[in-house]
Amino acid sequence: MNGTKQNFLHIHPADNVLVALQQLDKGTTVQHNGSFITLVNDVAAKHKFTLYDMPAGENIYMYGVLVGKTSEAVPKGGAIHVHNVKHAAAGYHMGERKLQWNRPAVAAWKDKTFMGFHRADGSVGTANYWIVIPLVFCENRNVEVLKEAMAEALGYGKVNRYEQQVQQLVQLYKNGASAQQLEDAVLEDTFTEPLARRLFPNVDGIKFLTHDMGCGSTRSDAEALCGMLAGYCTHSNVAGVTVLSLGCQHAQVSILQQEIAKRDPQFQKPMVILEQQKEGTESQLMKKAIRQTFLGLVKANENTRRPAPLSKLCIGLECGGSDGFSGISANPAVGYTSDLLVALGGSVILSEFPELCGVEQELSDRCVDEANASRFMDLMRVYNNRAEAEGSGFYANPSPGNIRDGLITDAIKSAGAAKKGGTSPVTAVLDYPEKVTQPGLNLLCTPGNDVESTTAEVASGANIVLFTTGLGTPTGNPVAPVVKLSTNTRIFAKMPDIIDINCGTIIEGTETIQQAGERILQYVIDVASGLIQPKAVLKGQDDFIPWRRGVSL
Repeated sequence: MNGTKQNFLHIHPADNVLVALQQLDKGTTVQHNGSFITLVNDVAAKHKFTLYDMPAGENIYMYGVLVGKTSEAVPKGGAIHVHNVKHAAAGYHMGERKLQWNRPAVAAWKDKTFMGFHRADGSVGTANYWIVIPLVFCENRNVEVLKEAMAEALGYGKVNRYEQQVQQLVQLYKNGASAQQLEDAVLEDTFTEPLARRLFPNVDGIKFLTHDMGCGSTRSDAEALCGMLAGYCTHSNVAGVTVLSLGCQHAQVSILQQEIAKRDPQFQKPMVILEQQKEGTESQLMKKAIRQTFLGLVKANENTRRPAPLSKLCIGLECGGSDGFSGISANPAVGYTSDLLVALGGSVILSEFPELCGVEQELSDRCVDEANASRFMDLMRVYNNRAEAEGSGFYANPSPGNIRDGLITDAIKSAGAAKKGGTSPVTAVLDYPEKVTQPGLNLLCTPGNDVESTTAEVASGANIVLFTTGLGTPTGNPVAPVVKLSTNTRIFAKMPDIIDINCGTIIEGTETIQQAGERILQYVIDVASGLIQPKAVLKGQDDFIPWRRGVSL
């Protein structure tokens, strides 16, 4: 889509439906390729209507791929929805390598740098965090106790901006206000965040991560957890780590250390490891944790930002709360940003495998060799078969919000979601929780769950995440900046406190996909340099959910 003000869009020449770019009322006539189409239903913005009379069983194509099949006859100009269309996707097989791509011109970018934190392993971080992690859920309370002791004292505490509203209601109640008076009270919203008073100005924060895993499930779950946590320990945005272990759990310190060595054999970051069953009392554990973590922070504060080439960026590609505009605005704009970064020698990660259903053939053909293509197809088949065994295949992925806003089948959602990956060859296919080691486009097996997938992308090395949304999603991450991009201007205007970039300009015809993609890359550089803090960072949106390897769509 290259900037248009028409009221509908034909995405691909092979498509047999059109997308309404605005509300189109019943009786509206549109002209397409010399044919006049009169709508027989109201068609909401983001939804689709047919180019011709379709009998039951007719294939529906969008983005040039099969995305559904009519379950009943649909007249020309009829709206399609879940009542008359069901999910359908084409099969896939080992095909020929298709490695030609739309390589963008990057002369204007090749000498640009960002200001990052250089690590001993050669990676460069976009931030500088210390993390505190439990190896098992039994240690979550100790992590929280450590947070209460350290965060505020070191200048990293978050003031609750709504506390004054609670206090206002408390005072009214104490003064004898009735229930109706409490209901009608105008709550103040004039809070201003106090100025930062960090003790360690070069440390962006100390992050305290908790989870519900580490024991009580399968050993493979514990090993995957250790691999994921090792990804955070070795992450370019992490300066050092404090690990709290109970001692008897499945997720042993030795497993974590083995996983760290896989990712960084010469691991040199300061790392504090404490086991409660060895230390004894909580007091003894906390004293050691506080003293050793503080000394580690002193060391971490010695690192400062220095110039780094854009090839040191690794961008995670994510979407959540998607709508019918996702695949024609924000996602392809991010895809162009992805192509720019790949052409500059950087890395990008496309994940959410349930949302690649229907585009397997295209992506497998783009794999640089048959080994990667085979691995991708095998991971997709195993994942979908596991989901179907639980009574919920990939077809069940679209959420009620997705469906309401035009993504009525998983294949429609997937065809648009895959646009985030641009057009470059797939250089590697990774299974959770493997780490990115190749520049270029990496496919990472994760669920479609926003937080689980974002958590996994960062564990694999993403030092910035681009997150598109059409409905509004507040997801963030503890150590990697998450940049939110809206697919439409309405949601950008409605939720400016969580969304950073508006891509609704593409729908409105005031900006092309390429222009938006370049604007996004410049924003990424500014974020990577610490010049801009995305809304998720400002709000302390530290979402962190390890994937319990099972059926999660």
